[in-house]
Amino acid sequence: MSPEGQAFTIFCIGMLALMGVGMNMALALVLTGAAMAWVLGFWDTQLLAQNLVAGVDSFPLLAVPFFVLAGELMNAGGISRRIIDMAQAWVGHIRGGLGFVAIGAAVLMASMSGSALADTAALATILLPMMRDRGYPMETSAGLIASGGIIAPIIPPSMPFVIYGVTTNTSISALFVSGIVPGLVMGVGLLLAWLWVLRDLDLPGEPRQPLAHRLRASARAGWALFMPFIIIGGMKTGVFTPTEAAVVAAFYALMVSIFIHREMNLGELGGVLVRAARTTAIVMFLCAGAQVASYMITLADLPGVLTGWLGGLIDSPRLLMAVMMIVLVVIGTALDLTPTILIFAPVMLPIAVKAGIDPVYFGLMFVLNGAIGLITPPVGTVLNVVAGVGRLSMHAVIRGVNPFLVTYVIVLVLFTLFPQLVTQPLHWLR
Repeated sequence: MSPEGQAFTIFCIGMLALMGVGMNMALALVLTGAAMAWVLGFWDTQLLAQNLVAGVDSFPLLAVPFFVLAGELMNAGGISRRIIDMAQAWVGHIRGGLGFVAIGAAVLMASMSGSALADTAALATILLPMMRDRGYPMETSAGLIASGGIIAPIIPPSMPFVIYGVTTNTSISALFVSGIVPGLVMGVGLLLAWLWVLRDLDLPGEPRQPLAHRLRASARAGWALFMPFIIIGGMKTGVFTPTEAAVVAAFYALMVSIFIHREMNLGELGGVLVRAARTTAIVMFLCAGAQVASYMITLADLPGVLTGWLGGLIDSPRLLMAVMMIVLVVIGTALDLTPTILIFAPVMLPIAVKAGIDPVYFGLMFVLNGAIGLITPPVGTVLNVVAGVGRLSMHAVIRGVNPFLVTYVIVLVLFTLFPQLVTQPLHWLR
């Protein structure tokens, strides 16, 4: 077997073995990359160190810690709760109204934080106890909240889009714009799925809130609702870049939380910063480890190997796209979204471009597929968050998420078969 073939075998078997024993994903990437370097004859500790540093030495990646911080500040400063209160005031009286509240709040919060875990934790913390008190089935409620949480990686500002753009050298601004319509379609899909589920549920109605109460709730959420317009409007008009938009989002959330809502004081800021730093460290370590593996993957010409396997599909872009989406669905059951982007996006994108597929469209589909993986067992990071917050078993949450998972798969199939559903709105918005 050639050194390249040995490197490919080591990458596949090594990653599966290290994941199987429960090793940290970032460390598994570093060790796999080091083993590939040894087989390829490029073993050099200085080279490994340089790639580790290069993996995080990127100005656009600065957006990650600030978007994470913005999400933490939103939850600590009452911004997330005000959004949920507003949604409840307007649609809470409808039968199954808390489900509609969860969907509406998920879409609104997605346009502010860009983090599936942060949004899901906030929604689950506030809504699950309310749903339990009102007799909602906990399995279905948890599944709905988990499904709503993964809209965050699609609607801008999206942290996964930042990582994808840096990893593949794709315009982050274009990726942000590409996610607006698909994110709204995901929300509509959830709405239809919840209506379907409601047919078999006997839920009590809530009293309709007077108009004055609705307007007060909307006014209380006004500062929160203004946040997406600042972020998206600023990027669209060229006032600031996506990285600078993350800083603006964090600063805005801080000012609103401390000086306007006054639900957070400077003494609590330290805990918020620590939580944001921990999440950022995990993401950045993944980026550093992935750079080591990615460099060795390039030296071993694994993209060329994959191109050889899929070469017969180059002339059939939709069929090629369908095959790659199926592969990513399988990968998403075992890998989290961030490592999936870091490992496979640089390998698959050149093949897609060679087949004439729009790189921004491919990026949107890649991240959408990976986001669906967040609610796909057995890993399902978002499922774990909901199960932990709601004190439910993982099996119960998996059963509850199934109707909404099917809805997202249908959305993915539609976007694969009819790419113009993404590319045409993207053309208009750009």
